[in-house]
Amino acid sequence: MRLRLFHAPDGARVAYREAGTGPPLALLHSLLLSHRELAPVVEHLTDRFRVVLPDLPLHGDSEDRPRHPYTRDWLVEVMAAFCRDVCGPRPLVGGHGAGAEILLHATATGQLAPGRLVLMPNRLHRATPPSPLERRWRVAARLGGVPGLDRVAARTTRHLVRPALGPALSASGSPAARDLVRHAYADVAGNPNLVRSWSRLARRWPRAAQLELLDAYPTIDAPVLLLWADADAQHPLDAAEEALDLFPHAQLRVLSGTGFLLAYDDPVGVARELKAFC
Repeated sequence: MRLRLFHAPDGARVAYREAGTGPPLALLHSLLLSHRELAPVVEHLTDRFRVVLPDLPLHGDSEDRPRHPYTRDWLVEVMAAFCRDVCGPRPLVGGHGAGAEILLHATATGQLAPGRLVLMPNRLHRATPPSPLERRWRVAARLGGVPGLDRVAARTTRHLVRPALGPALSASGSPAARDLVRHAYADVAGNPNLVRSWSRLARRWPRAAQLELLDAYPTIDAPVLLLWADADAQHPLDAAEEALDLFPHAQLRVLSGTGFLLAYDDPVGVARELKAFC
């Protein structure tokens, strides 16, 4: 996959990979991982799409300098600009976890007008408890916000967030998920700037229920695919069923035997549903 850079108007950099030819399809990963979370589906899509996998700011090879606010509104603004620039004014977009939330809020606020919108498991309008990965990450993020402890936090992150956490995110216990987590945190030890920025994100990323979305769903005119996992305890199916009834043009598809890392549990199934919808 080719590595490219997008520069937002405020100077923030978004690194992204792309492969294939055809209409561009951007897929945004979840919080605390990287573009590699969705990489298993790429080989099954490149015959139909130019697949675009960005790293969200503070993830992978993208922006990590502490001078940015790292609020959800800022992330929505940056990633909406990215999707418009790289994929056109009516892009095909999909996201998982935080990536899905960013696309949903960008669409609800009119910053993005997707041709089609795919929402993989995410909080939607509900509050969910933090995953074991997020709980450990928040320890490092809190340390990173204390003056003088940023370097300590950077060095200890690899002990807090271990690759063994990866398979637990997958219903099949995929051993490849170890490498996913290892890659996501490989360069943290030498980057105290990153953990200082993490502290901002940890404080400013909303954790309460987002009930305002219940009023926003009926205003989203784009076709929406809710592509859900049946074994992701953090994002239960009934939340997707509630949202399904409120979107004007939506459908729900459920992949059996998949957990949070549905692209690792069933990459062929994920690609099949994306092709059929997009």
